[in-house]
Amino acid sequence: MSPIGSTSALSAFPLQPLDVAQTGARIAAPLPDGMRLAAPTESFGNMLDGLVSTVAEKQAASANLTKSVLLGDSDQLHQSVIAMQEASVAFTLMVEVRNKLVESYQELMRMQV
Repeated sequence: MSPIGSTSALSAFPLQPLDVAQTGARIAAPLPDGMRLAAPTESFGNMLDGLVSTVAEKQAASANLTKSVLLGDSDQLHQSVIAMQEASVAFTLMVEVRNKLVESYQELMRMQV
């Protein structure tokens, strides 16, 4: 058994020079049949806009359910409580995403160029 600091384990995998031409050819080669590049995803701004819209919809649905329970139009108190919790969790997530974005922006501004 060899000691941990032994280089014999490294000598089992000798380094070979990198063939730049062959590597470049593999990178430039077309994709095999059936494989495609991923379709462009939506922009970051659109994703955030969707998040805000979803939170607003959940809050509106929660408010409507709560109002109907309070007015006596509905007896589904449990659905109202679940909707309120969903809206609360969605809002908390949105605030945490915003906080992380602000923190990241501030970190970028502190970087020296």
